[in-house]
Amino acid sequence: MHRRSSTSLYTKGVWVCMALTLVIQLTHCTPTQRSRPLLSHHLTKRAFADQQCKGVYDKSIYARLDRICEDCYNLFREPELHSLCKTNCFKSPYFQACIDAFHLGNEAENDIYDLVKRVNKRRL
Repeated sequence: MHRRSSTSLYTKGVWVCMALTLVIQLTHCTPTQRSRPLLSHHLTKRAFADQQCKGVYDKSIYARLDRICEDCYNLFREPELHSLCKTNCFKSPYFQACIDAFHLGNEAENDIYDLVKRVNKRRL
């Protein structure tokens, strides 16, 4: 009986530690980071290369372009849309359709296309 209560106490301690870790992580995140998974593997340099991007890896630019595809997926809820949008380093017709769906305006769209050019432009 003593063994059962010590195991139960240990389990409760583990749960409390896990809950505290989650609370600490959430309090140090910005509101946009809270809606994303804690471990974001799709923004890594490897994901950049997997999308056939030939330019210079800039995590903030890549994250902004990826967010367009993520928002588009959230809007339409088509299972393959997120990956199709990113195909050929954001130069797919799906990416264009996502931009059109958000009606961003010419100036914002031009900024986005400049970012696409940057992630695709090879260094000399």
